[in-house]
Amino acid sequence: MKRLFHDQPIPEDLRGAIIALGNFDGFHLGHQAVVGRAVQRGAHERRPVIVATFDPHPVRHFRPDTPPFRLTTLDQREEMFAHAGADAMLVFRFGAELASTTAEDFVVKLLGEHLGAAGVVTGEDFTFGKGRGGNVDVLRDLGAEHGIIAETVGAVLLDGTRISSGRIREALQAGDPHVATQQLTRPFAIRAEVIHGDKRGRDFGWPTANMKLGPYLRPAYGIYAVRVRLPDDSEYDGVANLGHRPMFEPDELLEAHLFDFDGDLYGQPVEVALHHYLRPEAKFATNDELIAQIGRDAAQARELLI
Repeated sequence: MKRLFHDQPIPEDLRGAIIALGNFDGFHLGHQAVVGRAVQRGAHERRPVIVATFDPHPVRHFRPDTPPFRLTTLDQREEMFAHAGADAMLVFRFGAELASTTAEDFVVKLLGEHLGAAGVVTGEDFTFGKGRGGNVDVLRDLGAEHGIIAETVGAVLLDGTRISSGRIREALQAGDPHVATQQLTRPFAIRAEVIHGDKRGRDFGWPTANMKLGPYLRPAYGIYAVRVRLPDDSEYDGVANLGHRPMFEPDELLEAHLFDFDGDLYGQPVEVALHHYLRPEAKFATNDELIAQIGRDAAQARELLI
């Protein structure tokens, strides 16, 4: 899997590609349908397939004070695009230049002349260009004039409801990771480097791998049953606290205790998948009460993760 950028030359062997266009944050069922269709076309037409994504997200450019909302990092998306069968990921580095690019220039100069696209596949609500001046109809008509065959994939429904990143975010913020998992086809997972904490968990007999949340959406604060993937792809069940730690000095963290693990993870990237929401954060009268509750949380997590 190659990672390309829109402002750099495109390798000759990837010109003439079918490009799946979208943000694809989360890479949920709807996104998978778009990319799946691009992969089908690529196989049928014997062309390479590129999945395009935007980073930073355009919302971050236009509304920089927006709270964190990402469902995936670029690295996570690249892995998922590769598993879907794409040959490369193209990153549109969104800034003032792209924001001021007209819809016509986006199709003719960027997709056509620079990338050499033979075809594009998008979702039905895809918009692009300065002031969102382009939509799927504009893309189809302009593309046809310049040898780019555009195709639109309709919305994907689950139980009669349209799947969207917005609904997934709402479910996570409501403490319902199961709904998010259904639409994503996997649990929402936070990947970050393990940092040093205050070692309280170790003192209590429950050592944790501590991570900053970075650009990720903030799900409901509380205790989760989790599955943790390490850099060597080994996995461990566990229990995690996500939030501000009301018993101690506030510091927004994801703190995961891995069951049956004994090792040093400092400085390593790990991925924590949120499987079940157990309860909100709480403040206890004593540390002993907190330790007893952690034990109950861990027992519940073990049972749920069987």
